This record gives sequence, structure tokens and C-alpha cells, in this order.
Amino acid sequence: MLDESVYHWFSLEWFTPSAFKSFDWEFFFVFYAIPLVLLIFLLKWLIGTKIKQKLPVALPKKEIQKHWTSYLRLIPNVLKALALLLLLVALARPQRTNEMVEEWSEGIDIALLIDISESMQIEDFQPNRLQAAKATARDFIKGRNQDRIGLVIFSGDAYSLSPLTTDYELLYKFIDEEIDFNKIENRGTAIGSAIAVGTNRMRESEASSKVMILLTDGDNTAGNIDPITAAELAAAYDIKIYTICVGKEGKVPYGKDFFGRTNYVENTVDESNLREIAKIGSGQFYRVSDNAALQNVFDLIDQYEKAEIKETRYKNTTDFYPIYLKWGILFFLLFMLSKTTFISNILED
Repeated sequence: MLDESVYHWFSLEWFTPSAFKSFDWEFFFVFYAIPLVLLIFLLKWLIGTKIKQKLPVALPKKEIQKHWTSYLRLIPNVLKALALLLLLVALARPQRTNEMVEEWSEGIDIALLIDISESMQIEDFQPNRLQAAKATARDFIKGRNQDRIGLVIFSGDAYSLSPLTTDYELLYKFIDEEIDFNKIENRGTAIGSAIAVGTNRMRESEASSKVMILLTDGDNTAGNIDPITAAELAAAYDIKIYTICVGKEGKVPYGKDFFGRTNYVENTVDESNLREIAKIGSGQFYRVSDNAALQNVFDLIDQYEKAEIKETRYKNTTDFYPIYLKWGILFFLLFMLSKTTFISNILED
């Protein structure tokens, strides 16, 4: 593509080192001819000194003085050399290419279902289960590209905190400021209700893939929808379900006593429901017991549920050889003009 209308070809900036460095040369091998041009001029000068006729003039040595005008006879050769060099630069075809890469994907719809029940305050994760879940969810969102993500929180009831959106900054704000233990008054763990709310958000989705990630630390103890029934409903809408059970078995730290000592409570979880939900939803069940394991699970899901990113590359190439071609023609015309003036001198000193 050539667009020289915006360039002033007569500007001396085209001969600066920065200008030459900015070019891509389509036929860089042409520059190997430059030493050949110089060699031709050298041979021409050597041969010319041998075969040119000379007029012997007998003058005393003290009367022979070299005048500055005698160097004017070199001008035609200099002009011819410049013309040839500039034509070689034009033949090398200097270019500049601007490449634009456009990425796009069909995207995936993802619903994050996060348990905010009281037991998520247990401190077997640092600083506690809920804060660990929030940090991991934030990192997960950061790694997505063009996927719509929604947030559902639940304890005794389920609540859609955010619709499916690609506004990740809004999601970060919800995670940081809106997810806390006091957001829902009813106590308990309504897993079935959470799945139902997530399904309701995604049922009209036309995305190529729909994914639900359920993160909880307990059994279903609240709500009026059975988790298995809710999972079957989600599966009917082609929603894949991953279930993550957080927490260690046995005694786990939970708050402080009056003297500032750590309290310990007994923790047990029936995994059977969560395993069955993942099976119905054609997903996977994970059990994690610390922050690192939770992060690893989200990393795995992130790898499994990647949309295919397609790339379109656009190249805009601008040729600059006409600039150097014009300069070459200009110097050639000056060379021809100089050959017909007093500058050319058949006499040889």
C-alpha cells in the first residue's frame, strides 16, 4: 500500500539513521551491490587516468598553483554516484508495516455460587474460608477473557448479587464490598436454592458453554429446593456444574475465647450430595483443605473452561521507495546538467 501524499519527499529527515532503522527492507540483498558501485567508480578512475589524453604544459614548478575551482570537475561523478546509491535504496524497497491483531471468542457464561454462611468464618483457611474464597474468585475472574460472569451468594437463602456481565471491575467491587456474612439474614446453607438462582440467571443464555461453580463448606440445611432436583434442572439447560467443598475434617479453629485463645470446633461434611450434583451436572467434585489447594482447583477449572480465542491479523504496509527514487532521479538530472556546463573539464591536471 502506498500513501506518499502525507510525506514530504524532499525532507532531509529521510536520510537520518533513525529513518533508515525504522524501515523494513523487502529486498535487503540489493545493498550488497553498493561495494560493487564503489568498485566500478574506482576502476573507472584508475583506467581513466591511463587512457585519457593529456596536454603537456611546460611551466616552472613554482608557477603551478592549485585553484579551488579545479575540484568542481568532481561534481558530476559525485552526483552520478549519489544517483546510483539512491536508486539502489529505492530498489531495496523500504517499508513500514503496522500490524493490528484483533482477538475474539464466543465466550463462556459462568456463575460463581459462593457460600456466606456462618461456618465460612472458620479459620482453617487464611484468614478464613470466605476471605480465601473471595480472593480466589477474584483471581479467577482476572484470568478470563470476554466471558460473562455472574455472582450468587447464599446461606439460609440464595441471592443473585450480579447478573452475567463482562464488566469485571464491577465484579471486583461486588466481591470486595458486597460479599460478607451479614448480607443474608437467614442462617443455614441453601445449596438447592443457590443452584436454582444460578440456573434462572443462565437459562436464557445462548453461550457456547454454560458453567456453574458451587463453593460451599456444608450440607444443604435450608431452602425449599432439593439440591439434586436443582442440579437436574440445571443439567436440562446444559449447565455444567463444578462443586468445591472447602474445609478440613476434625477440629478446626473458629474464633477466640475470652482470654484470646483460639477456639476449636468439630467439622464434618457429607460429600455425597456435592459429588452427586457434580455428576448430574457433568462436572467434577473437589475437596480442598487450604488456600493453595483452592487456588489449584480454580486454576484447573480455568484450564478446562477456556473459550477458543480466534485471531484476525491486519497488516497495513506503506512503501517509501518513491521518496528515494525521486531523489535519485533529481541527482541524475543534476548530473546530466553538470555534464553540459563548465563544470566538466576535459583537461586533466
